[in-house]
Amino acid sequence: MPELKDIATQIRRDIVRMVHACQSGHPGGSLGCADYFTALYFEIMEHNPDFKMEGRGEDVFFLSNGHISPVFYATLARSGYFPVEELSTFRRINSRLQGHPATHEHLPGIRVASGSLGQGMSVAIGAALAKKLNGDDKLVFSLHGDGELNEGQNWEAIMFAAHHKVDNLIATVDWNGQQIDGPTQKVMQLGDIEKKFEVFGWSTLRTNGNDMDELVAALNKARTLTGNGKPVAILMETVMGKGVDFMEGTHEWHGIAPNDDQLEKALAQLPETLGDY
Repeated sequence: MPELKDIATQIRRDIVRMVHACQSGHPGGSLGCADYFTALYFEIMEHNPDFKMEGRGEDVFFLSNGHISPVFYATLARSGYFPVEELSTFRRINSRLQGHPATHEHLPGIRVASGSLGQGMSVAIGAALAKKLNGDDKLVFSLHGDGELNEGQNWEAIMFAAHHKVDNLIATVDWNGQQIDGPTQKVMQLGDIEKKFEVFGWSTLRTNGNDMDELVAALNKARTLTGNGKPVAILMETVMGKGVDFMEGTHEWHGIAPNDDQLEKALAQLPETLGDY
């Protein structure tokens, strides 16, 4: 099996190629979360590419910040949910790979339409409670943007999860400090997200989301914290645009596509490791 870092590099390469091809999409957050998705799908989760919507007897994942669909699609394809070649249809008319994940297209790996920010936490909690009701001991994982936490529904859900001891949930926040209109500190100051989760009654971990070894260790640690009466939150510090130097650390690449010259420069920094589609 290829090294996790090599898989993450190929997924980053897939991301910039997908967004460039249709001249639309969200490369910044996708690149920043490539290590997380690689660790989750190739190391941490117990999941089955022979996709069944109910996900019984396996770990399941929900992407709340659905605009980073390029990294989600590339990861699903690279882990066997659908042919890698289908990535070339990203955001095309009648494609199953729409700009925000949707269930209407019946794309394997997608359990909920997402992209309307603030809703994924509630969905993940519902799925975790369903597993408890079904006597299913597997876990629910979810990913959320830091800017997405501006949505008040998140905090209602965070309170609910702690009160109802939803301890089979591991929710990760992509803490990159950027959102569509600028740095999160300027748009709406978030404060110390880790402490907020703690006082709301969650177990918390903090990790570097762009250090594969540290990230895998944190996700494994999070698994050990489940089943103890508290939901688990991972505060994952990442760099938006990670892996492409001219995209790194700025909100300007939140939702624009590279031109031909920029694509060439990006791919020069992301060597082909698994084979392009």
